[in-house]
Amino acid sequence: MKTRSLVAAIILAVGFSGVAGAQVMVVGIDTKLVFNDQGQRVNRQPGEDLVQFYDLKDPAHPELIGALPLTNSVVGPPTNLAVTPDQSLALIANSLNWQPVDGGTWKPVPDDRLFVVDLTARPPKLISTVKVGSQPSGLAIDRTGTLALVANRDGKSISVLSIHGQDVQVTDTVQMNDEVTSVAITPDGKRALVAKFLAHKVAVLSIDDGHVQPTGYEMPAGLFPYTVTITPDGYTGLAGNTGKADSNGNVDPVTVMDLQASPPRVVDYVTAGDSVEGLVVSPRGDFALATILNGSYDAAIDSWFRHKTGLAVLLRIKNGRISRADTIEVGAFPEGAAFSPDGRYAYTGNYASNTISVLRVQRDGHLVDTHADIALPGPPGSLRVGSQ
Repeated sequence: MKTRSLVAAIILAVGFSGVAGAQVMVVGIDTKLVFNDQGQRVNRQPGEDLVQFYDLKDPAHPELIGALPLTNSVVGPPTNLAVTPDQSLALIANSLNWQPVDGGTWKPVPDDRLFVVDLTARPPKLISTVKVGSQPSGLAIDRTGTLALVANRDGKSISVLSIHGQDVQVTDTVQMNDEVTSVAITPDGKRALVAKFLAHKVAVLSIDDGHVQPTGYEMPAGLFPYTVTITPDGYTGLAGNTGKADSNGNVDPVTVMDLQASPPRVVDYVTAGDSVEGLVVSPRGDFALATILNGSYDAAIDSWFRHKTGLAVLLRIKNGRISRADTIEVGAFPEGAAFSPDGRYAYTGNYASNTISVLRVQRDGHLVDTHADIALPGPPGSLRVGSQ
């Protein structure tokens, strides 16, 4: 089924009635990239990508409310989309485009588009496209909903965006001098953390009345820190290490940063698993969730570290300390991770399984598979609730 026909079918299925005050989960579906039996990337013909939107008023059973035929790329952190605090807008960055080459094959090239979607409409609708830096990857929106930051991987920069109602504009570009893949803003809106993937560092930015500047301070953050996030109290930063950007059979940690210290510093590493991809903190601040690739798609079929499933690792956050609480199998090649707004449920987007796993988060630190996986029309390269 072609994308536009699929979107039309989805719109007919979900209807046009609005849902006031809905919490929205955004899922980016990338149909262009697959892995072969040797664990190598294969680029397929483009044209079937989607971005889907789910209402979380019943967090145990997310309800599909619409979809848009927007280009999306799994290459880049699974944080390339975000929702404003008032749930009125979704910002969706596309990292790569596909170009034809000789022999009917395709190659990826950096994109520079950020899509702005009106979430108050049912179904949600695209209202504008903003040009940002080259290969936009991670996104963050501050708690006021008026400032957004975009990590431009190929551009080695941060795009600064102002948000006024439905008007989203680039106001500045901050040079970072290294590839940047993810960004998170502190709850007070005064600082941001930026993952410098190839430099193995997390940089600190200062924010003052919409003006963003590098502080010149960087923390060593393990091997290939990919996704960075911050606890709701602003005390702790977390960065997920991929080890070497894909599965290799060796465990990788989550880097723990003390943001209360002056200057902030790395204070711990918590073992997570083979290649930490997604990383998110619960709105309650009591747990974090990491998705682990676990050789579940990017390893050769006969490799010793190939597994049928990926993993979700729950990390307990208590008194500034991070510890491993539980691990559960999810679908293959889990990318994005998210919590429901009340923190009672967690979701993983399983790229190779074309599903979203719905997990119940117990107060005692256990993850429970609800066995209510959401079937998707393609591989979920990114998944987000809110912004951080």
